[in-house]
Amino acid sequence: MTEIPRTEHRTVVVKLFAGAKQIAGVPELSLELADHATVADLRTALVARCPDLAPLVRRAMVAVNCQFAPDANTIPAAAEVALIPPVSGG
Repeated sequence: MTEIPRTEHRTVVVKLFAGAKQIAGVPELSLELADHATVADLRTALVARCPDLAPLVRRAMVAVNCQFAPDANTIPAAAEVALIPPVSGG
């Protein structure tokens, strides 16, 4: 019998700002992600947790440990993660 490898999970807290905070109704969300989750995985988990965030999540920047991170980046353990919506003004 072949054993299926287990994926370890951890909780990642995502800080929300501006419109994301207003839509979600909370300043942060806790998500369960696989140990080697990427920023793209985080985006998917955010939309699954709060579907109303979907349009904003596609356009928002994700910061990991105070640096903007592309979707392919892996989120390290105990990382500080923030969803930063696009800004507009005039």
